[in-house]
Amino acid sequence: MIWAAWLLIGFLLGGVASAIASRAVARRLIRRAREAERRARDSARLAEIGAMTGGLAHEIKNPLSSIGLNAQLLAEGVSDLPIDADAKGRLTRRVGALRREVDRLKDILGDFLKFAGALRLDPRPTDLNAVVDELSDFFMPQSEAAGVRLRAELSPEPLVAPLDPTHFKQALLNLMLNALQAMNPTGAPRPGAGELIIRTERVPAPAGARAHAAVHVIDTGPGIPEETLDKIFTPYFTTKSGGSGLGLPTARRIVEEHGGALEVHSEPDRGTDFTITLPM
Repeated sequence: MIWAAWLLIGFLLGGVASAIASRAVARRLIRRAREAERRARDSARLAEIGAMTGGLAHEIKNPLSSIGLNAQLLAEGVSDLPIDADAKGRLTRRVGALRREVDRLKDILGDFLKFAGALRLDPRPTDLNAVVDELSDFFMPQSEAAGVRLRAELSPEPLVAPLDPTHFKQALLNLMLNALQAMNPTGAPRPGAGELIIRTERVPAPAGARAHAAVHVIDTGPGIPEETLDKIFTPYFTTKSGGSGLGLPTARRIVEEHGGALEVHSEPDRGTDFTITLPM
């Protein structure tokens, strides 16, 4: 009888453990389904936005380029005007302000077209280490000028994933620029402004599951306030002066189009870690 009781207890414990495991699996499946639904809604919304406004943005961009060109010619002509130095200085400053605003609007339009336009990926086997190494070399002068130390920590093994190198570099560069601005908002030289770490690694996967790779973009800035953390991927949301609010949403869209995910972990006064996870 004792052994039968123990057998019954074993069955009961096994059933409880199985129920707990099943519930955990169900929760993961529900999360994935909701995430897939969100991505589908976002893709449909972006396609609609792109169809409605892409042509309008191009129509604005063309005359804006003409305004910029005429402002440049006007700036060159001011120096030849027969007026006193004070008046000439005022005109020069006003024309300069006009040119800066034109350039700013062109940047905003460019960011919008990148975000709302159709993404046509051309994925091919690409080593993430090579991409990060190349982009780190390219970004180093800008980082050093801002007083931020840039360090690349590459996986000792190749991490080959199907990528469109051009689009993926854009996503990674957006994250690096965001990190740099978090540590040095003005961009003016400031020694010891912080450290920017780009780390690649293989993500452990269960037996039989598809391998994944991760790219971390880590900064030692002030961190992201908890009340804004869930808004940073919302288009046009920004806490930076002069920011378009499209850098992070564009980065996430590119990563998700590659079948990956972009997540963020931040701690006040310690910094932020943006993590890209990609299937290999």
